[in-house]
Amino acid sequence: MAGFMSTLTALVLALFVGYGGAWYLGMVEGNFSLLLFLAAVVTGLYWLAEKFYFWPQRRKVAEMMEQEAGRRRAELAAQGISQVDGNVEEARARVIMQPWWLDWTAGLFPVILVVFLLRSFLFEPFKIPSGSMIPTMLIGDLILVNKFHYGVRLPVINLKVIDNNTPQRGDVMVFRYPPKPSLDYIKRVVGVPGDEVAYLNKQLTINGKPLPKTPLADFFKEDVLQYSKQFQETNGDKTYRLLNYADRPAFIAGADDFPYRQNCRYSSEGVVCKVPEGHYFMMGDNRDDSLDSRYWGFVPEANIVGKAFFVWMNFGNLKRIGKVD
Repeated sequence: MAGFMSTLTALVLALFVGYGGAWYLGMVEGNFSLLLFLAAVVTGLYWLAEKFYFWPQRRKVAEMMEQEAGRRRAELAAQGISQVDGNVEEARARVIMQPWWLDWTAGLFPVILVVFLLRSFLFEPFKIPSGSMIPTMLIGDLILVNKFHYGVRLPVINLKVIDNNTPQRGDVMVFRYPPKPSLDYIKRVVGVPGDEVAYLNKQLTINGKPLPKTPLADFFKEDVLQYSKQFQETNGDKTYRLLNYADRPAFIAGADDFPYRQNCRYSSEGVVCKVPEGHYFMMGDNRDDSLDSRYWGFVPEANIVGKAFFVWMNFGNLKRIGKVD
């Protein structure tokens, strides 16, 4: 039995490592939520087997060893022999000790379960990979996302089971990228269901009302050693900063053929879209350097992951730690 379980566990761990390696090398499209769920299930089964079968079996063998050693000591004592060879305690410890294949499965189950529950229902960490949300978020920012702010969803399938808040204009939201739901994107909500969103000549207008846009001091982008025009914009009750490049045209080039594209009108000045029910219009704060709803369409409610609320680390700039505006 021990030999079979050792071989089986080695195969299972090899499959996990192989999948992770193939994902890292780009050979397969990874799904961390699914991987973590499977890890919790597999280690949970080992934990149950350990608790109700393997541990009782090892304890039974240890008790039998102690009983046999006690009988042997009694027999030798009756013969006047007080010195007994062997160390019963060491032998018992070896029998009781978990084999490696339980250490690496049942032993890890509590940790994996806690991580799975925290990540699935409470908070999930993300790393900002691109500059589309500059100046609000910089490349390398490590952020926390509130997974229950917009409602509780089942992991892996992302099915909402408990309602909570609805996304508001100005929220910074993480969502599953509509053209490729295995990828997580982060942008700002600028339009909610029923809104008419217009971005013409780099002016954002919601339902016919231009959003206040106040010039600020130019923003210096250290990665490219370049200054960008910086503004302060207010959408709903949220005020945030954004960037525009004077030399970039307002025209939206290369928009995809996305669902509800008929709700959008493109021109040389930009785009006007009517947000359908159950969808949201997302834009990056780095307005001229962001692939967002202007290009690939609306975000369905089912694709929502959570609300970004805190930068917990940036190893290149510790001053970045703080609340997300």
